[in-house]
Amino acid sequence: MSDKVRWGILSTAKIGTLQVIPAMQKGRFCEVTAMASRNQERAHQVATELGIPHAYGSYEELLADPNIDAIYNPLPNHMHVPWSIKAIEAGKHVLCEKPIGLSAVEGQQLLDCAAAHPELKVMEAFMYRHHPQWQRAKNLVQEGKIGTLRTIQSFFSYFNDDPQNIRNQSDIGGGGLMDIGCYPISLSRFIFDGEPQRVSGIAEYDSKLGTDQLASATLDFENGTSTFTCSTQLNPYQRVQIHGTTGRIEIEIPFNAPIDCPCKIWLQTGDEIEEIELELCNQYTIQGDLMSQAILNDSPVPTPLSDAIRNMRVIEAIFESHRSGNWIAP
Repeated sequence: MSDKVRWGILSTAKIGTLQVIPAMQKGRFCEVTAMASRNQERAHQVATELGIPHAYGSYEELLADPNIDAIYNPLPNHMHVPWSIKAIEAGKHVLCEKPIGLSAVEGQQLLDCAAAHPELKVMEAFMYRHHPQWQRAKNLVQEGKIGTLRTIQSFFSYFNDDPQNIRNQSDIGGGGLMDIGCYPISLSRFIFDGEPQRVSGIAEYDSKLGTDQLASATLDFENGTSTFTCSTQLNPYQRVQIHGTTGRIEIEIPFNAPIDCPCKIWLQTGDEIEEIELELCNQYTIQGDLMSQAILNDSPVPTPLSDAIRNMRVIEAIFESHRSGNWIAP
């Protein structure tokens, strides 16, 4: 293998064409060499626009290309696990969009397949974790800059009620918790460095779409709590507050970190507030390079699949809590 990983992209999904692919093309260890769509003309059009050398009219053709080392899978949620498994069986490393699948059981199927092919790297594409602002936030907590971590408050919303949008199709894994609620869950587990013992949640469903349009939850960790609200039908907003016994951390744009202006973290201790400005970067570029380095160096991926499955278990527990009205252990 050369000093770059040769990537193939499954589908012309917007998250890939608008965000991930252009970012990976700027990576030091990534080379995007092929694009696949179920429509040859569409594949060729997008590949030409993005400067990708090869275009395929089916996913199977891309997986059969011996010159591709790894694939990025931004397909709809219900296609994450099936096509990631097909890619592994074709001898490709896999970077799969979040959430890892439709259920923890499905995620386990992917983990089992990956375990049967230990020479291949497989990772969920939770890009936010690799951004320096989150690495900095975690270090501040571990260094005791806010005292003892006690609680985290998160909010994440956008407005989209288009019934044709895959995020609003319940039968293929649409809805707020699966699309964006997974972020507050993941970051809470990341910052607390552990798993919630029990969760309580409530959801409101769109009467026409059948998807959860507003959801709130409390995660009870051994040493504190995390609360969040997410919505697919509210004014766009996102913010995270991390509170300790002697201070707090506020993250201005926690998830969709911009690439054209610096991200900011505020560290408050007592009455003093320090503004921490991070250097410009692209979290998708960082993600692609970290995954590529794991492939090139045969080293562990930054976030193992077991983490993705644990996140899915919490999502499922929140849904079950809503249905039962009880606290649920993930």
